[in-house]
Amino acid sequence: MVITKSNIISGLKSLGLQSGDVCMVHSSVKSLGWVVGGPDIIIDAILEVIGSNGTLTMFASWEDNPYDLERWDNDKRAAYLKECPAYDLFKSRSDRKEMGILTEYLRTRVGACRSRHPFSYIAIGKHSQHITENHPWNYRDGKNSPLSKLCDLEGKVLLLGAPLSSVSLLHHAEALASVPNKKTDHYKMPVLIDGQTQWMEFEEYDTTNGIIDWPDDYFITIMNEFISTNHIEKKQVGNGPSYLFEAKPVLKFGIEWMEKNFNLKKD
Repeated sequence: MVITKSNIISGLKSLGLQSGDVCMVHSSVKSLGWVVGGPDIIIDAILEVIGSNGTLTMFASWEDNPYDLERWDNDKRAAYLKECPAYDLFKSRSDRKEMGILTEYLRTRVGACRSRHPFSYIAIGKHSQHITENHPWNYRDGKNSPLSKLCDLEGKVLLLGAPLSSVSLLHHAEALASVPNKKTDHYKMPVLIDGQTQWMEFEEYDTTNGIIDWPDDYFITIMNEFISTNHIEKKQVGNGPSYLFEAKPVLKFGIEWMEKNFNLKKD
């Protein structure tokens, strides 16, 4: 099936995306099908629906970042430390492999803003600067984070063919949930600040392995229960199964689920 801009716009409106919406997008361009004009057309379609008062944001991260540097072999680590490219919010590529190719198309679009943290967010539209500015260095998904601001702005989460596990808003729920002994993560990354490379130390809740040990991907469990409880309908955008969620209810549900289940586990 050949997908056109008008097909995508129709699908987005069917989901409930509206003019003025602030939406965080997670996408699998491949799952949408062959789009006439390429990935740029997907962004064009979203921006046309949300209009000049809307805002589009995505989690971009950073391609080839040294998050797990301590686990690299000695030769690879030595080479990286000798000639490592620092994270440059204006030039560093988004993590296209993990976050999807659409993140790089949005990053390079005229008018797009990007946050200062190596695990960066990008945004374009009315609230793009507000969402991306002053991204906390530590506990990057907690208070005053782009995810926090998404909720403050009554934003939405749009999945375009992306799996339920990709709903990064639940990292904000992890940060806010009252759960004892949440696992934390510590790592170092080179960041370009005022033209100079600085190796910075970061601390946050463990967004890679989860804030507690759990037998499966609890993001999928939470989202499936949220969808069932709220009778949310899955629809198609292009060939991709897609959802549109209100951010605040997802956050509230996620916090309550974690506090109930994780605290029960501790008992």
